[in-house]
Amino acid sequence: MSTVRKTITLTDQQDNWVKAQIDAGHYSNDSDCIRDLIRREQERSAEIEALRAALDEGEASGEPRPFNLAAFKHRMLAAHG
Repeated sequence: MSTVRKTITLTDQQDNWVKAQIDAGHYSNDSDCIRDLIRREQERSAEIEALRAALDEGEASGEPRPFNLAAFKHRMLAAHG
């Protein structure tokens, strides 16, 4: 995988936070920290997109039906003891 050199600007507060993460041993340098933050955001975005897709699928599945909790428990007890 190739890499691209970027120049970014941080506030003093953000820079201090990154330095604190490195000092705590979470990362070896600024780039590791920033790349991890980007990976986490990519994962979070993918999870949100999956939730949105599931919601869309649920909404498209039709009208809701009443749920009978007692009947559900009875079926589960009969099936699983």
